[in-house]
Amino acid sequence: MIDPIGRNITYLRVSVTDRCDFRCVYCMAEDMTFLPKSEVLSLEELDRLCSAFIAKGVKKIRLTGGEPLVRRGVMGLVRSLGQHLKKGDLEELTLTTNGSQLEKYASELASYGIKRINVSIDTLDTEKFSRITRGGRLDQVQRGLTAATDAGLHIKINTVALKNFNEDQFSGLVGWCGKHGYDISFIETMPLGKINNDRTTQYLPVSQVRKKLEKDWTLKDNNYNSGGPSRYTSVAETGQYVGFISPLSHNFCATCNRIRVTCTGKLFMCLGQDDHADLRTPLRASEGNELLNNVIDEAIGRKPKSHEFVIEPGNAGPALTRHMSVTGG
Repeated sequence: MIDPIGRNITYLRVSVTDRCDFRCVYCMAEDMTFLPKSEVLSLEELDRLCSAFIAKGVKKIRLTGGEPLVRRGVMGLVRSLGQHLKKGDLEELTLTTNGSQLEKYASELASYGIKRINVSIDTLDTEKFSRITRGGRLDQVQRGLTAATDAGLHIKINTVALKNFNEDQFSGLVGWCGKHGYDISFIETMPLGKINNDRTTQYLPVSQVRKKLEKDWTLKDNNYNSGGPSRYTSVAETGQYVGFISPLSHNFCATCNRIRVTCTGKLFMCLGQDDHADLRTPLRASEGNELLNNVIDEAIGRKPKSHEFVIEPGNAGPALTRHMSVTGG
């Protein structure tokens, strides 16, 4: 799949559910209304959809949510997709999670071929963690991380940089990751969905995060690439990687090889644009994939050059009304 400016699309992110057991303040409103189950693709349909994309050249699939591990029966989808790894048609199957269910599922994830996962943690302060997730338990997530390590999974922590909230946590997070063998990426907050907050009070460019870290750590630029949008440095004192994801201050659109499918079968060619294609209708219209492939091809042909995210004084609302949990992290 080649888009209009010549980018080879090989990376598919699939949101298996819009539901989550956390309510992170930068991601969701506290009083979220989730999709009725009748609108959500079955796990069998998601499996067929992923298989169609693999046949069209996708080499990496990341399962997201919401929180993917709260969907009942999701391990059956992981097991099925893992068969593509065994055949060599898929190079990597990964997962982004809040970690709440890892203690239960880490060993099973590893047995189906997942080798690394991303876990979202914005603070190591128990009270702050509960506040930012609106009720999440840090000790539960930490037990999940231990289970994931025991299962042999490589862990990368994702931390959203939030002004006046977790700035005092950055250095400690890097040290904690070094101690446990985790890599970490710091991410700028993205203007997606109404969250009952003014995002101009949250936004902190990752360039400032790096300056804060360099007071305590020696960061060296390198060419490491995990297949995602992070620009990585290595920490001389620990040997671990620290990445910076900057969709606002220094976007990565020129090399974007990613597309996203929601749990309702909407294909978003860009996280920062509303344009999408309906895959559910052709998926359900025929047992064959000809109609589905035609819609996919047409959609890839209009993948935009870049997103239009912006956070600035006087523009505090979301760039898009779609919540992050709809299309996945």
